[in-house]
Amino acid sequence: MAERRSVAADVVGSNPTSRPKFLSTAPILTSRSTPGSRPTSQHSNTPSGPRSAWLSDFRPRRWLANGHLQTIAGNLLPRMNHLPAPETNIVEVAPATAEIGSSSLICLCHWQPDVQAPTVIIVHGLEGSANSQYVIGNANKLWTAGYSVVRMNMRNCGDSRYWGGEQARGSLDRAALDPDSICPTLYHSGLSGDVRAVARHFVKTRGVSRIAILGYSMGGNMVLKLAGELGDDSMPESYAPEIRACVAVSPAADLSASAGALHRPINRVYERRFLRALERHYLHKVSLYPERYSAARAYNLNSIREFDEHITAFYSGFRGAEDYYTRSSASQFAAKISIPTLVLHALDDPFIRILPQTCDALRANPNVSLIETRHGGHCAFLADADPATSDDGYWAEQTALRFLLSLPELRP
Repeated sequence: MAERRSVAADVVGSNPTSRPKFLSTAPILTSRSTPGSRPTSQHSNTPSGPRSAWLSDFRPRRWLANGHLQTIAGNLLPRMNHLPAPETNIVEVAPATAEIGSSSLICLCHWQPDVQAPTVIIVHGLEGSANSQYVIGNANKLWTAGYSVVRMNMRNCGDSRYWGGEQARGSLDRAALDPDSICPTLYHSGLSGDVRAVARHFVKTRGVSRIAILGYSMGGNMVLKLAGELGDDSMPESYAPEIRACVAVSPAADLSASAGALHRPINRVYERRFLRALERHYLHKVSLYPERYSAARAYNLNSIREFDEHITAFYSGFRGAEDYYTRSSASQFAAKISIPTLVLHALDDPFIRILPQTCDALRANPNVSLIETRHGGHCAFLADADPATSDDGYWAEQTALRFLLSLPELRP
């Protein structure tokens, strides 16, 4: 029998490219029992044993126990949006050099009247944007709870078609908000420094002093990587004391393993969707910067790994796709995370794989709560709604909020 993970009595198999198999054995929760403390890990939907007050059971929504169904429904179901119109900010994340101009990205901000309110920076996933459904869902919950919210678009991301009414509070015109025109570089999963640059921008311009970073999928890897860099004494340039906590949902913390899983036949529909979007995005970049990028590099690509080999790595200073994955994965910083951090991962996520050694490093870190559920899909975690308690059924969003509220330094 393959090796079992240490806290899971219902999971066998440690091959990161294989789907987890489930046994009927009762699940076990290993956690601290001190009130308000963060559990080391949870590996089921119905854990037994002591745990923190902010953590609730996850039971998948009826008819959505399958990871693919969770993933698809979570992507398609719209969220209710009651956010006030955002303030639009263009934030420079990389200065100009002799070879290339400066790179900037677009943040949509919702500021509480109380300037001392804590701020949460939300980072989307691959080919997502500040308008992705999970970003809207989290932003609404956080805003209602008293947090200021920054919906951060990665470099080149964000669709200006959605900004017409949203830019009413800014003086920026639509042309200035073209995400590609203000950023000659490409985005990738290793750009944790962009999240730090956004945090520092609002520390300087708004006097923000208490920040949490929250990311999904690729954005989850970026915020988790940054959380580790903040605790790395060999990287003093990463110091940002205003960043007090991190939440990573379905993080692509082991990029190579996840790229391999994405290329499995059962996941090709997801890979083709990502690949076609990346190619369209890249070819638009070529049209804007023909002297820098070549359209020929996008021809005959059949996988995300090939895209990363021929485009991402080539133009971003990596030796190849594997070098990019190794240097950009948050897993290498798991042991160095020094701020309260929550990681949510579903074992039936179709294509995100967190390797056993990464899980071990996260579990061994007293600052990290690794919560793994048997079901939940990718960035979904759809449970049944409970109108009586104002629970809309988006378990990951509710859990992230409760986690942040449990931290005294981040309470509104």
